[in-house]
Amino acid sequence: MNTAMKLTIIGTGYVGLVSAICFAEMGSDVIGVDIDTKKVERLSRGELTIFEPGLEVLFERNLREGRLSFTTDLKAAVAESDIIFLALPTPPGKDGAADLGYVLDVARQLPAMLNGYTVIVNKSTVPVGTADQVRGILEAAGAVAGKDFDVVSNPEFLREGAAVEDFMKPDRVVIGSSSPRAATLMKALYEPFVRNGNPIFHMDERSAEMTKYASNAFLATKITFMNEIANLCDRLGANVDQVRLGAGSDRRIGKQFLYAGIGYGGSCFPKDVQALYQMAQANGYPFKVLEAVMDVNDRQRTILLPRLKQVLGSLKGKRLAVWGLAFKANTDDVRESASHALIRALLAEGAVITAFDPEAMPVTHGIFGDAIAYAPDAYEALKGADALVICTEWNAFRSPDFETIKQLLKRPAIFDGRNLYDPVRMAEMGFDYFSIGRQQPDKVRSREVVS
Repeated sequence: MNTAMKLTIIGTGYVGLVSAICFAEMGSDVIGVDIDTKKVERLSRGELTIFEPGLEVLFERNLREGRLSFTTDLKAAVAESDIIFLALPTPPGKDGAADLGYVLDVARQLPAMLNGYTVIVNKSTVPVGTADQVRGILEAAGAVAGKDFDVVSNPEFLREGAAVEDFMKPDRVVIGSSSPRAATLMKALYEPFVRNGNPIFHMDERSAEMTKYASNAFLATKITFMNEIANLCDRLGANVDQVRLGAGSDRRIGKQFLYAGIGYGGSCFPKDVQALYQMAQANGYPFKVLEAVMDVNDRQRTILLPRLKQVLGSLKGKRLAVWGLAFKANTDDVRESASHALIRALLAEGAVITAFDPEAMPVTHGIFGDAIAYAPDAYEALKGADALVICTEWNAFRSPDFETIKQLLKRPAIFDGRNLYDPVRMAEMGFDYFSIGRQQPDKVRSREVVS
């Protein structure tokens, strides 16, 4: 089957834009649709609207070669397409459940626009049963499943900061469909992406929808469990880095997502954990593990605050340099950022903040405005600060000039929320260094003697 298909991606947010560009790179003709006229105009003239390493070169090439285009005209785009991807926002509602308003609103518009058999794909992370809802909406409008359309669940598993690699060389592709015809079309679309032998899993729609939630919730749980271990290591004088190596070497556990820090954030884990928890609640199942994960992660975001107050005393009027605003490195995404949570707590204590991030300062300014200051580079943020607080694991922060840091700070104090540096080396260089789960045994013993 010819895999150079005509695709429409409805929604040009993070998932939609990455999907559109990567499908075009593999030879499909792709139209990105969005109701935001200004965004469509920017994309059409070659301005990428998100930061993602490696994406810009693919974007420019496929735009230039005509495989990729953008429009606000949903009807025209749908009429041209073999497959329509719904990559629309599913934000948490007041109760934490995913809000399907955008997805279902578009589904209601599609029946009058279809031009021959079309596969409609839920690419957004959606609650279990959403494919059935979308199918029901189309059938209620007179469209015939199997003849005019089929609905597929095709969840994404993209890591922000590594999304291009994840899309072009996926660990697995999940296709949820009860239609052999739709499943065959989707497999043909994805075959060029799995030439290395990684699997395409075909399952029912509800299992595919659950697979996405199960994956993200498990990874969030893994991170949170290791943060709990780190907090206990601090009390007992163990080193969480050594624990991570020892535990992660067990193949049943694995080495990934075991790094202790100030909690997870971003557009997926917080939202998806909450949505899965709400799905369980709505169906009468008390998902206690997820309840604990959410509680621990909320606490972990400000785990450095008591240490800052213990070392610096009252934070009122204290000047703090913050390195890192994005929820993780290699993105400008600040949604549910631990850095933002900690900054809010520090501001509430009266601290004066000067921040630096390689990519996330413009969007942060849109949230905090002038409540904090923004430095042009990492070292400028340090001038006159009482301490440095590290919140994001950017590579640029991993091997800094420590002598310059010491000269610029009022006192050589670093509070490291991402465990970037070796505590022993930091002590040798004369720093008061505080990280997560790596207190030195002598400090623990001295505290026990005092108590």
